[in-house]
Amino acid sequence: MGREKNRERRQKERDKEKSERPRHRERDPGKARGRPRTQAVDTTGAIGRGSGMALRIPIQAPLLLMGLLTTGLAQSPIAASVSRGFWALPENTTVVEGAAAELQCGVSAPGSTVQWAKDGLLLGPDPRIPSFPRYHLEGDPTRGEFHLHIEACDLSDDAEYECQVGRSETGPELVSPRVILSVLVPPKVLQLTPEAGSTVTWVAGQEYVVSCVSGDAKPAPDITFLQSGQIISGISANVNEGSEEKLFITEATARVTPQSSDNGKLLVCEGSSPALDTPIKVSITMNVLFPPGPPTIDWPGLEEGHVRAGQRLELLCVAQGGNPPATLQWLKNGQPIYTAWDTEHAQAVARSMLVMNVRPEDHGARLSCEAHNSVSKGVQERGVTLQVTFPPSAITILGSASQSENKNVTLSCITKSSRPRVLLRWWLGWRQLLPTEEMIMDGLYGGHISMSNLTFLVRREDNGLTLTCEAFSEAFTKETFKKSLTLNVKYPAQKLWIEGSPEGQRLRAGTRVKLVCLAIGGNPDPSLTWYKDSRTVTEPWPPQEPRRVQLGSLEKSGSTFSRELVLITGPSDNQAKFTCKAGQLSASTQLVVQFPPTNVTILANASALRSGDALNLTCVSVSSNPPVNLSWDKEGERLEGVAARPRSAPFKGSAAAKSVLLRISSRDHGHRVTCRAHSTELRETVSAFYRLNVLYPPEFLGEQVLVVTAAEQGEALLPVSVSANPAPEAFNWTFRGYRLSPAGGPRHRILSGGALQLWNVTRADDGLYQLHCQNSEGTAEALVRLDVHYAPTIRALQDPTEVNIGGSVDIVCTVDANPILPGMFNWERLGEEEEDQSLDDMEKISKGSTGRLRIHNAKLTQAGAYQCIVDNGVPPPARGLVRLVIRFAPQVEHPTPLTKVAAAGDSTSSATLHCRARGVPNIVFTWTKNGVPLDLQDPRYMEHTYHQGGVHSSLLTIANVSAAQDYALFTCTATNPLGSDHTNIQLVSISRPDPPSGLRVMSMTPYSVGLEWKPGFDGGLPQRFQIRYEALGIPGFLYMDVLPPQATTFTLTGLQPSTRYRVWLLANNALGDSGLADKGSQISITTPGLYQPSGEPDYQLPTEQPAGSSELPLLSVLFAVGGLLLLSNASCVGRFLWQRRLRRLAEGISEKTEAGSEESQIKNDYEESQWTGDRDTRSSTLSTADVEPYYHSMKDFSPQLPPMLEEVSYPQGFTDLEEEDMAFPRHLYDEVERLYALSGAWGHLYDEVQMSPSDLHWSKDKYEDPRGIYDQVAGDLDTVEPDSLPFELRGHLV
Repeated sequence: MGREKNRERRQKERDKEKSERPRHRERDPGKARGRPRTQAVDTTGAIGRGSGMALRIPIQAPLLLMGLLTTGLAQSPIAASVSRGFWALPENTTVVEGAAAELQCGVSAPGSTVQWAKDGLLLGPDPRIPSFPRYHLEGDPTRGEFHLHIEACDLSDDAEYECQVGRSETGPELVSPRVILSVLVPPKVLQLTPEAGSTVTWVAGQEYVVSCVSGDAKPAPDITFLQSGQIISGISANVNEGSEEKLFITEATARVTPQSSDNGKLLVCEGSSPALDTPIKVSITMNVLFPPGPPTIDWPGLEEGHVRAGQRLELLCVAQGGNPPATLQWLKNGQPIYTAWDTEHAQAVARSMLVMNVRPEDHGARLSCEAHNSVSKGVQERGVTLQVTFPPSAITILGSASQSENKNVTLSCITKSSRPRVLLRWWLGWRQLLPTEEMIMDGLYGGHISMSNLTFLVRREDNGLTLTCEAFSEAFTKETFKKSLTLNVKYPAQKLWIEGSPEGQRLRAGTRVKLVCLAIGGNPDPSLTWYKDSRTVTEPWPPQEPRRVQLGSLEKSGSTFSRELVLITGPSDNQAKFTCKAGQLSASTQLVVQFPPTNVTILANASALRSGDALNLTCVSVSSNPPVNLSWDKEGERLEGVAARPRSAPFKGSAAAKSVLLRISSRDHGHRVTCRAHSTELRETVSAFYRLNVLYPPEFLGEQVLVVTAAEQGEALLPVSVSANPAPEAFNWTFRGYRLSPAGGPRHRILSGGALQLWNVTRADDGLYQLHCQNSEGTAEALVRLDVHYAPTIRALQDPTEVNIGGSVDIVCTVDANPILPGMFNWERLGEEEEDQSLDDMEKISKGSTGRLRIHNAKLTQAGAYQCIVDNGVPPPARGLVRLVIRFAPQVEHPTPLTKVAAAGDSTSSATLHCRARGVPNIVFTWTKNGVPLDLQDPRYMEHTYHQGGVHSSLLTIANVSAAQDYALFTCTATNPLGSDHTNIQLVSISRPDPPSGLRVMSMTPYSVGLEWKPGFDGGLPQRFQIRYEALGIPGFLYMDVLPPQATTFTLTGLQPSTRYRVWLLANNALGDSGLADKGSQISITTPGLYQPSGEPDYQLPTEQPAGSSELPLLSVLFAVGGLLLLSNASCVGRFLWQRRLRRLAEGISEKTEAGSEESQIKNDYEESQWTGDRDTRSSTLSTADVEPYYHSMKDFSPQLPPMLEEVSYPQGFTDLEEEDMAFPRHLYDEVERLYALSGAWGHLYDEVQMSPSDLHWSKDKYEDPRGIYDQVAGDLDTVEPDSLPFELRGHLV
């Protein structure tokens, strides 16, 4: 029925769509050239399937009727028009979205122009229809085929179409009937509420609403609901417009009432449409909740509810069905007792197993199993009531089974509650006794209590028999319940006696004695009890060691009973009576014990004793057996006493007393006075002593220490050896009139024995300490001196100490030290060499706290640093540094008779002249040129002066050197108050280097020789060295270049053993070589043999003519003459080349100077100058090699000069400084490489003194400073006099 309504609705929608479709605009009748317009209407439509496939379906009658009414034409004219103009007309077509469609148009006049119109819009005659990429015309135009083909139809293609033919020679204008292309759009999705694919939880029997909405479609789809495969009727559906024109949405709603059978099944929404081959579906899974079925209980026995106490009961409760499955719980009398269960979800079965041990109190209890789930409207349950059978849990016999013979015994037997009740009977041994009374009473848990009374006469032969009460019942045939007692018939013992030490035997105290009490017969066993003088004997508790009394337990052997008493005899056992009792029977014995005094006591007539008092002491022996003799002694000295009369004593013994009289002195304090009680018969002595407590004032003992020695910053203990009684109440120490605090202080503490302990002792603590001791008897005083030893401290040391050369002076060192020892002063001289440290020519003088080092006839070699070392045995030793300055006239260094400096005289270069002198005090330099004083105000001249100790230097820089003005002899004069000295320096032009000098052999092997030399003047240019050598007897020379170029040592290799060689050394620069000098640059050597040990090198100067060479060979003379001729010819050519080379070299130097030469070629830093070997030769250089220039010649040189020594702010002392840490550059001048002098002609002067870093503590670097290095020592101490501050603020002991 719902489907029929949907069809009617879709038909109405189609009719409405056609009525609203825009009509094609009619052509102007005038333009139709008078030809009547005809239309043909087809009554069939086509539905496109796939590509180019069409299915004919009948068109509804209303559409056909509307077409007939619109045209208003008869059937015959239409047929005639078709036959005249079209041989194929388009038809109404229906196609599914995405498929292809084709509209037929066959024209009888092939040459006509044909085009299609869409909803009145002309598509154009072009077969490709460019405006619509999916449209094109198919067919053969020559045959009149103009079919409209549309690819991938969509909703925009849903329209009216007509084929129009233009007028041609063969026919008039034609228009085909309008046809409709209907595009069907299938629904893409269905939206289900609840959400599709989900699982919904519903309760069985309740109604729920489900809605399903389709997606956009054309026509509107039909929606159907299926519940568990069955169509749901009575759904409501609404059709609404879609998201676009011509699209529709169907919304359907259904009411669903799920049942338990629908659980887990699907609810399906199905959408169908003509555009679909098969309906689309969405679904939800129904989870239907419904209550479980009633539970059942599986009872394990035949009779439901009947159980026995002690039985293990297992009950299974099962509940079928239910979603969710049932929840089970067990209840007992309405109270939950078990809530665990198992669930089988596949069968929807819940099981719960109750396991319980049945007890009597469970009788009448109702066990029930309840089942329910979340949708249960009520609880379903199944129950059972328990009927419990249980025996009596216990049988009790009331009354005593112990009775004397020939008397009646009365007993009662009572059972605990049982179900059903039990019967009772009595047995004595194997004999049944008849009860006197029986009764039944109600018991617990629905049971019964049984009771039976019994009375009978006992006899001696019944003793030990078993009396039994037995309970029985038909319900407990396999079980027996009974209670038994053992009958105890009482009767007395027959005989009692004691075995042990014979009575009257003498026993010494401490003897072990064993007494045994024996008895025969009796029931119960006789309780044997020991008595001592009518008191029961018991062991002490807790047990004592040694155990003086040991009481044994009762022992039985057959019908005989015994009990031991073991004694360690003591005074209290003397004549004591020991009795053993068993009931009415008893036995006794008596002991005789000998013992020494039980107690010896000394009694005094006074407690407080003082010197001169009389003391009466009485010694009392309390009791002994036999009597004893008393005697007195004091610290081993026997005393005579007076005995007292005998009197009665405890333990039936004898007492004794004896007195002695003493005269007391302080020496008796602590002595012991001893009383001895001696038993001759027992050969034993008991002693007691009385310690004398004599009160007397403090007394210092002979071992009291009066002088204590301590080290400064250490600890000191001033001991106290004093005797007093009572002990001194206080120890009061005073120092310098001030009392030290008894509670202690920051640096002192008074110990419990009175000793004074000091720590961090200082020299201010030295002195006398007064000790005051006091007790209740009097006072005493003593003086103890504290001698504080402390390390020496130098108080005065004049630094520097100055003396003129040849004069005498004392270096005075004054110290503060304790103790002051005669040989504690020692002196050291600081220097590099051991010979520099000798003090043999100096006199050492020591007197008290002052030490002197006296120097006679002072020499320059004695100048330097001296160290005063003072060691008095208290570490650390004191060390003081003092400089001895020897004042002397200037001594200018004269490296050569005429020092040369080279510079280009082209007014573009600069030259620096270096003058160094030694002298004390400071030196003043003056310069002259060719004897005329130099005007240093001239800007071309600049002088820099440096002073370091006794070394003074002056650097004269000449700017813009002119050959005409400055190539001259410059004189440097050094002057101080003691004299003057001078040196000459000649400024010359650049030239070839001078020959090196001082060539000598350093080492030699069979194959090599090590050489060393002194470079000569380099001519103002970088020089290199070359070795020329020959083997005598072998013609020809060999050459070897020295590398690095400026090296002054070289190892010549490639020699042969046992061969004599002659070696020359050449120097060359850019202007040429030095030539071969007669002396100093050549040497002859002989290499050692292979097996000859290498010793002193064997060489000679070349001036010695080798033996056998007195006459020149003729061939040599001829060669010499030829060489001279060639040399004369070449000299003319060479002179010309040489002059041209000089001009080019001068131009090149000028260009390099103006452009600024690189440091790799020219280095103008004279702080980099070094010694080149011996001090006799200096040279300027343009190289950066290890051998640096002595003088420099260059243009516009303005070095970064260090400050004057007078301007340098050095630290107060050179402490832990290496040479590179000094305040001036490493090489201030070329002759000052380090703080210590090199080995040379000058020896040790002031700047060359070697000192360890710890010794460099000079206050100033200028020797003119008159202050000593120890002037600041006083700053280490208190700047205020000690007595100027209050005593409590001085920081000492108080």
